[in-house]
Amino acid sequence: MSIRTTFAAGMLGASLCMTAIPSAHAETLKIVTGSVSSALNVPMNRAVVVEADQPFAQVSIANPGIADISSLSDRSIYVLGKAPGRTTLTLLAPDGTLITNVDVQVSLDIAEFKERLQQILPGEQIEVRTANDGIVLSGVVSSSMKLDRALDLANRYAPDRVSNLMMVGGVQQVMLKVRIAEMQRSVRKQMQNGVAAALSTSNLTGGFALGSAGLATGAPSPVTGLAPLNPGVIPNGENNGQIILGFSAGAFEFDVLLEALESKGLVRTLAEPNLTALSGQEAKFLAGGEIPIPVRGDENSITVEFKPFGVELAFTPRVVDGDVINLALNTAVSALDPTVSITADGIDLVGFKRREAETTIEMRDGESFAIAGLLQDDFQDLNSQVPWIGDVPVLGALFRSADFRRDQSELVIIVTPHLVSPTRGEALALPTDRVRPPSEAELFLFGKTASNGKSRGAIGEVAKQDYTGSYGYVME
Repeated sequence: MSIRTTFAAGMLGASLCMTAIPSAHAETLKIVTGSVSSALNVPMNRAVVVEADQPFAQVSIANPGIADISSLSDRSIYVLGKAPGRTTLTLLAPDGTLITNVDVQVSLDIAEFKERLQQILPGEQIEVRTANDGIVLSGVVSSSMKLDRALDLANRYAPDRVSNLMMVGGVQQVMLKVRIAEMQRSVRKQMQNGVAAALSTSNLTGGFALGSAGLATGAPSPVTGLAPLNPGVIPNGENNGQIILGFSAGAFEFDVLLEALESKGLVRTLAEPNLTALSGQEAKFLAGGEIPIPVRGDENSITVEFKPFGVELAFTPRVVDGDVINLALNTAVSALDPTVSITADGIDLVGFKRREAETTIEMRDGESFAIAGLLQDDFQDLNSQVPWIGDVPVLGALFRSADFRRDQSELVIIVTPHLVSPTRGEALALPTDRVRPPSEAELFLFGKTASNGKSRGAIGEVAKQDYTGSYGYVME
């Protein structure tokens, strides 16, 4: 091989080596972000057309599942929203340089929902926004009923994807005034008749008595010494209205007993519990007490349970629309009833008399409802006589007895709700503010057990009111 050929081969190898090894001063990769324009909002399942300021050669979308695109010309793009979310639209110039990046926000179409919301609830300040694939409601509504309507409508457009940030304005506290009145009237009339006769000699003594109720154990007749006829059930065991007529002829004595009785009774029961609760919250009230009731447990052991009695009230108010109030109410008046008491295994068990009403009603602020009214009328009429003799005209009236009894009971429950708001504490008065302990001079010199207290300021003015005045809350 000649020197020339060897030199040419060496130059060729050197050039190949320089081509294979990159230069240490070569440029690194450059990331071009480009300017981002304002976000493009596209409703889901709807399309918008976007126009560019300069012609572009290529357009692309980062996530085709969120939005779909197609170019209409070198300056306009057709964008279709497919699913809620956010993606990026990129435009490239003919020379390959980046023109801009556009944020594409695809959200639910709430334009129709806003129109329907305004039609159904006009005047309500409700703000509607979208969050990913859901709807967010905020603002202040006038009642809980309108809040429920707005949520129900929103669930039609985004089922189970509605966030409620709304608040209910207005007064949301309800004071319930309950008046429970019961009247019990009883009337009883009795007419008892009887005849008693006796014959007395030195060797023979005898007598007889005739009457519808037989002989009694009362005081003996002042004429015959025989016991008077039974007048029946008479209050306090007294024989009221008795007339005894008699005469004697030698050893023969004759008595006629006439007894008339008329009794009347009246019982009044009145309870007026008042209770305040927040809309949608349950409130309970009990003015009375608890009585222990023995209960047989396991292995014949005796345990004690306490049963409440007195005036009971439980209610749940709901302010549904402005001043319209929905009430779920349960009220009762109970008392011990010794007439139905029994004794079991040496343990005295007492009975209860209870009047109860449970219902759900709806009314406006300040209106009243009679939720319960019961009139019970018991009538008894008894006519007793001595057989055959009592049927004799005129004279038979002496051998007849009549008993008339009528019991009436009337119960009425009236409820009145009020929307209330708290008042200032210094304007409140207690029943104890009107009375203070007496001084030694008032107690020993004048015999006073209490002295009227005099308060100053607003509480003094309130203390001058009657005990039945309003207190605690201000009624709208």
